[in-house]
Amino acid sequence: MTAELVRAALTDPRFPEVRRRVFRQLLESLLYEGALTTENAATENAATERDGDEHVVTGEDRDGKPVRYSFRAVRRFGFDRVGLTSPVLREGVEADSVTRFLTEVRGSLDADPDHIVAFARELEETLFKDALSEHLREDPPSTADHDALETAITDGHRYHPTYKSRVGFDVADDLAFGPEFANPLRPLWLAAHRDITEVSASGSLDRQYLADQLGGEATRFHRLIEDVGEPDEYVLVPVHPWQWRERLARAFSEQLARGELIPLGPDPHEFLPQQSIRTLTCRDVPERPYLKLSLSMVNTSTSRGLAAHTVRNAPRVTDWLREVVAGDAYLSGELRPILLGEELGVAVTPESGLLRPDTYGALACIWRESLHPHLEPGERAMPFTGLTSCLRDGTPLIAEWLREQGAENWVRGLVRVAAIPLVHLLCAHGIALESHAQNMALVHVDGVPERVVLKDFHDGVRFSPQHLAGEAPELAAPPAHHQNRNSFVETDELSLVTDFLLDAFFFINLGELAIFLDDRGELAERDFWRVVAEEIRAHQERFPDLAERFALFDLFTPAIEVEKLTSRRLHPDTELRLHAVPNPLAEVEKC
Repeated sequence: MTAELVRAALTDPRFPEVRRRVFRQLLESLLYEGALTTENAATENAATERDGDEHVVTGEDRDGKPVRYSFRAVRRFGFDRVGLTSPVLREGVEADSVTRFLTEVRGSLDADPDHIVAFARELEETLFKDALSEHLREDPPSTADHDALETAITDGHRYHPTYKSRVGFDVADDLAFGPEFANPLRPLWLAAHRDITEVSASGSLDRQYLADQLGGEATRFHRLIEDVGEPDEYVLVPVHPWQWRERLARAFSEQLARGELIPLGPDPHEFLPQQSIRTLTCRDVPERPYLKLSLSMVNTSTSRGLAAHTVRNAPRVTDWLREVVAGDAYLSGELRPILLGEELGVAVTPESGLLRPDTYGALACIWRESLHPHLEPGERAMPFTGLTSCLRDGTPLIAEWLREQGAENWVRGLVRVAAIPLVHLLCAHGIALESHAQNMALVHVDGVPERVVLKDFHDGVRFSPQHLAGEAPELAAPPAHHQNRNSFVETDELSLVTDFLLDAFFFINLGELAIFLDDRGELAERDFWRVVAEEIRAHQERFPDLAERFALFDLFTPAIEVEKLTSRRLHPDTELRLHAVPNPLAEVEKC
């Protein structure tokens, strides 16, 4: 069956479009980040202005003969983004291999030779897994709620070329654990001895927190622990079944043999993976907290383990943000953003010596509040990724909203309820959130924007302590061996705070929505950013006492620094890789 399914996916009529998407995002990001040298010849006729300049990349085939790739691309209004307007051609015929492309044009790439092979593998994994997804994809029902949309929206990252790599998953794993296939799973529960475990809990957490979730299984688990040791000396932690099979049984064999880890059994309820794959929603009891679990696989070029210091910080950041919002009458009383609190964190951190890379971040869980108890009668929620998603026939999920409200009016409402809370948190309080599309949901009433859902705080906040309006939380610092140079919460560089929001939310999140609406003739990019700028200026006029703070966190700066997401995969991850791009908020005010 698996072999037949693979062949069917790779011969599906939609496969060429998947391949075009991988090529498109690869070439757009390489050009945008200055990582690919091309020759281009601009012409001035109207058709070419619309279709873009022709770019040519030269290389050599395996026999050393010259080879020529060509495509057309334009510069978009927002952030000077690059957009391909044609397929990629190889010697005049549509290119059919991203690996061959990288192999043949290596001389034109700014890349470390040792990293190209791994990057090519990620691209091939993405191509296959997205093809499988498109082959089996079904449209969500019009009545789909937030949880159903988390499994139905299959697009992935719209800038990053390895948007669905899932390195570590084979075909069977992808079908079993990929969110778009909506196959239920049951986490395995372990008991971890407190000597090798770090626990962090929100101040509001009830002592019965886990027992209430597990029901009668909590008693059975207690008895199983008693067979080995004293239950009070152990902490319960759930594990993704793939992680248990592929990593934990081997990497933690010593702890299992000594009774420091005790397998207890599966969860009493079935769960479904969200878009992030490692976060699970309880299908049987939707009000149960979401489980964010360690997964030692790579997706969108990032390992999906959970670093212990971020797990430790999750409840502390949650308590801090809740206090900030509750103490701000404008946020708590008028905008009313929903913060899905990360209320409990557990990380198993044994002394592993040479095997530390196998165990660090490999066994951990963050319990995040479910959205369901926060919604009021009449409210529904859509993941922000849904705002740029389409049905199989190309109809946007939000088409009816745009038709009924008008695109500009709807965008203005969206900005008021989604962008302004983030702007206010930044400027009034000095707190930037990494609000890319997977970290947000829009609460609406019949499509009318109502308020916003924010989540993923454990490593998704950034601040400069000396520029906070209040006290900084007491957080755990990353250990010396933590290698992710792009993952940090505190910084002395104020620009890295402002750009954190401008990059994740404005560049990626709103930027993709602006492109989406423009490409479908709903609202020109320039008009989109004009609306955003107008609403931010209106907010600033409403709070004249924050004038100095608005100047300090300048959202209208002419240029911002954004991550070179693709270039990071072509070089050792030893430094921040950023480039300055024009800010559309500043550009629209020049007109």
